[in-house]
Amino acid sequence: MTPDRVFRWLDLAGVAVFAVSGALAALHSQLDLLGVIVIASITAIGGGTLRDLLLNRHPIFWVEDPWPLYVILSATLLTVLYVQVLPVPFRALLVADALGLALFAMSGAQLAEGARHHSLMVVLMGTLTGVGGGMLRDVFTAKVPLILRQDIYASAAIAGIVLYLLLQRLGVARSWAFGLGLASIAGVRLAAVAWDLQLPVMLPR
Repeated sequence: MTPDRVFRWLDLAGVAVFAVSGALAALHSQLDLLGVIVIASITAIGGGTLRDLLLNRHPIFWVEDPWPLYVILSATLLTVLYVQVLPVPFRALLVADALGLALFAMSGAQLAEGARHHSLMVVLMGTLTGVGGGMLRDVFTAKVPLILRQDIYASAAIAGIVLYLLLQRLGVARSWAFGLGLASIAGVRLAAVAWDLQLPVMLPR
């Protein structure tokens, strides 16, 4: 299997994981089936859609390739059926979510980099791709977005993308820099989950 094919399957797996997290949030908010599908879709492709709009990339990725939509619908319906009979494997979902975050953030960074945007824009677009869907999910389900709370989530994406760019500046091959950036995002996020690591809360005096 070629690297592009592997990346393609990993990308769709990330879509599925984010769709599941959106579906679970919608079910927790007691939405109907249509609402569950909408929130799952927003979570899975919201970040990439915002990225494409801001970078003026047309057609938007899921308009050009409808496979993410098929994956979202399948993952959502399976989630709805699964929770009727079995408990939700939250720990497994957290691990999968960390991998999805890493993959989406790095793929978004590479798209911005390929369009020859400034390094700061690469970091911003990569981070938006990784966390934008979850941010929209939280807004639509009336929660304070995860990226605005103490959880090490967006900060993990930022750190991994910065590492990716720095390694390339130091002469490391792009493929190696990508892999190390990917691993660092997933590793930091998983460490934060495992040891309950959080950023300090900013309180007024």
